[in-house]
Amino acid sequence: MLDGKKSIAYYIFFYALYIVGEKMKDAEKAPLEIWKKAIENITPQVEVKSRRVGGATFQVPIEVRPARKVALSMKNMVIFSRKRAGRSMAEKLAAEIMAAYNEEGAAFKRKEEMHRMAEANKAFAHFRF
Repeated sequence: MLDGKKSIAYYIFFYALYIVGEKMKDAEKAPLEIWKKAIENITPQVEVKSRRVGGATFQVPIEVRPARKVALSMKNMVIFSRKRAGRSMAEKLAAEIMAAYNEEGAAFKRKEEMHRMAEANKAFAHFRF
C-alpha cells in the first residue's frame, strides 16, 4: 500500500527502471547502469550565475560543485519528465531516462544550453569571487 511521499517516489522510480529494462533489452545493460549513464550524460560541469558589478549584471560562468552536480541533473530529469507526454509519471521518467542515455531529450539539451551560455560568457570569468 502506497501511503506516503517516499513510498510513492520509490514506486515511481523503480517502476520507471522496470520499464527501461523492458524497453531496452537490446542494450544488454542493467536498468541501473542505464540510469547511471543517463545521469552522467545530463550532469552539467559549469553553470552561469548572475553577478552585479558596478551597475551592470554579468552572467559569470562558475564550475559546479560535485555535490550540486547530481542534484542539478536529477532536478532537471524530474522537471523535464513532468513535461513529457505519457500516462503515468513512471512512464514519463522512463522515457526521459532512455532519452538521456541516448544523449537526447530535454534534460540533455538543458545541459548543452548551460555549457553554451558558459562558453559565450567566458570573458566574464574574472568576476567570480
